[in-house]
Amino acid sequence: MQNIPKEKFRVIGIQQNEAEAIARPRIGYFQDAWRRLRKNKVATMALILLIIIIIMVIIGPKLSGYQFEAVDKTARNQFPNAKHWFGTDKLGRDIFARIWISGRVSLTIGVLGALVSSIIGCIYGGIAAYFGGIVDDIMMRIVEILISVPYLIVVIVFSLVLESKGLFTLILAMVVTGWCGMARFVRAQMLSIKNEEFILAAQALGVKPWKIIVRHMIPNTISTVIVSITFDIPGYIFSEAFLSYIGLGIQPPNTSWGAMASVGQAVFTFYPYQLFFPAVMIALTMLCFTLLGDGLRDALDPKLRK
Repeated sequence: MQNIPKEKFRVIGIQQNEAEAIARPRIGYFQDAWRRLRKNKVATMALILLIIIIIMVIIGPKLSGYQFEAVDKTARNQFPNAKHWFGTDKLGRDIFARIWISGRVSLTIGVLGALVSSIIGCIYGGIAAYFGGIVDDIMMRIVEILISVPYLIVVIVFSLVLESKGLFTLILAMVVTGWCGMARFVRAQMLSIKNEEFILAAQALGVKPWKIIVRHMIPNTISTVIVSITFDIPGYIFSEAFLSYIGLGIQPPNTSWGAMASVGQAVFTFYPYQLFFPAVMIALTMLCFTLLGDGLRDALDPKLRK
């Protein structure tokens, strides 16, 4: 056996004075989720693009120096140039200003519609999951009936009854049945935690059912609800774009990306830029929300926490 000098050996392991050292700073659940989200380059890039779009929606109309509804008969159907960065439409209105004004409508409908649907769906699904039995059966049959009604018919009915095609009418019509999917999703999530020890403990202490639903059941599904919201927003944006495209959405002088795409489609052969810009904004916004939702799903998954 060769004689190896002791200097070539080194003791590796936890020293006695380091036995209680903290391996890393203690952070909360959402702080850790944010840390993991930032490591996802695709989701981070999507979040940055969304922030840029939101900023431009706020300040963009002022940058061009033109009012979105201002008509200039001497500048009809101009291609993008130094004065009109995105060109002009058939009435001579600046498309750059109109794109960002339209973004306000589309994003408002997408975000507000998804939030209202999520709130209604969480409460409705939580009640159905908590009480179960006949209550659950009746509530879920109501949901199935509402889901079977095409939202296009609902929009038409609301437009006729309210005699309006404004922003409020559009959001109300889409939310009437839009919350049903969230209700089913939340119910499935809450059924899995309904028999957990902390729920049974709250029941044993005499906590009222609505407090158990609001304070214990809904918060424990909030991470999945957040992810679901990010996936619902593109759906509402696309629904608004489709309704505006077929003439059931936002009406002039107001506008949206869908309404602009509808106008641009009619002159696409001669002036393709009038369809290109609103179509790109719809696609880019929906893609960013979808990619962000994928990143949030991974970041908020406790099984992936290290």
